[in-house]
Amino acid sequence: MGSLSAQPVSLFSPSYASPRPPMNSRRAAAAAAVVVRAKAIESLEKAPAVASKKVSFPVLVNGCTGKMGKAVAEAAVSAGLQLLPITFSSSEKSGFLQLGSTNIQIFGPSKREHVLSDIFDEYPDVVVVDYTIPDAVNDNADLYCKIGVPFVMGTTGGDRQRLYKTVQDANSYAVISPQMGKQVVAFLAAMEIMADQFPGAFAGYSLQVMESHQASKLDTSGTAKAVIRAFRSWVFHLILIR
Repeated sequence: MGSLSAQPVSLFSPSYASPRPPMNSRRAAAAAAVVVRAKAIESLEKAPAVASKKVSFPVLVNGCTGKMGKAVAEAAVSAGLQLLPITFSSSEKSGFLQLGSTNIQIFGPSKREHVLSDIFDEYPDVVVVDYTIPDAVNDNADLYCKIGVPFVMGTTGGDRQRLYKTVQDANSYAVISPQMGKQVVAFLAAMEIMADQFPGAFAGYSLQVMESHQASKLDTSGTAKAVIRAFRSWVFHLILIR
């Protein structure tokens, strides 16, 4: 019977982190990947059926006082994950937030490192989901990496280059994306593939990217910026309209 094995890999992998290999190498790698995938499927088909297990792990939502953070916290509970009753605030004023049946305690900046460290000791498999504000992105990432807790950075803005470097230098696990919707992620991936296969196909053309968001949004759309980066690889002249 065939078997599958997996090695741990970093979830942080910016597409520009390393140069692309030559086209022939990529095609050879793709062909090898198809063979591996076919063997893996064959192995899985031969393997005995195993009852699926419901995955559950502790989640700390940093920023559940906001709309997105609250929505993520509610989704985590709905999915059967363990929502830890802790969140952080940019204000030193502490308090509590009632989220469904969970009473979440809010801690200010001066206590967050001590609190998060204690949480990580008690829940070593905890994952932090960050939906805070652009100005807090880098300080929050510094804290997560210092303690060693894996995190999902859903907050846009901040110094993105510093953010990537912080994660790489700390060798931490992180998911960093301006957009968590699978359709948009698939679209951006498709743009990268097409730019690789058809470089310069749209040279000389101009394109406008129009952003539409609620008036209270604090920064330019991270999704719009990611779309612009994808199209620029096709040598478009781009204009962003807010």
